Amino acid sequence: MEKKWDELERWLDGQRLPKGFDVMKEPDWVEQFVRKMMTKSLPAAANSILDQAEEEGISFFETHHFLLVKFHLPREVNREELRLLVRDDRLRIEGLPNNQKETIKLPKLVQPKICRAVVKNFVLQVKLRKRPRAGAYYEADIRWLKGR
Repeated sequence: MEKKWDELERWLDGQRLPKGFDVMKEPDWVEQFVRKMMTKSLPAAANSILDQAEEEGISFFETHHFLLVKFHLPREVNREELRLLVRDDRLRIEGLPNNQKETIKLPKLVQPKICRAVVKNFVLQVKLRKRPRAGAYYEADIRWLKGR
């Protein structure tokens, strides 16, 4: 699958797209576009992620910049074996009793390196920074050269 994305990227690089279509060359924009289209066409599927999570003892809370996830741990969990692995679209909790692993699909994309996790009363609370919206402006330094 990755090979096909690379081929598509190379093909887009060689295309002379009309003005305004240059965003098609940005992978983040394409990913966001596809995600929006899937959410619009399958709203029930998008909501099913949240419904399924609630059934499994998982809750989400969203602020402007952060996504908070709460996961109820079993009482038999060993604190030395518990591990939290973070990806931009999901969490994986390892070290649960009976060598179980739990994968939690996140409702929003996050920055995996910016994460805080704490356990209180056998509830794992994870605070994740949401990924900034594509199209954000960043100020760049401008150098002035002497010349004509």
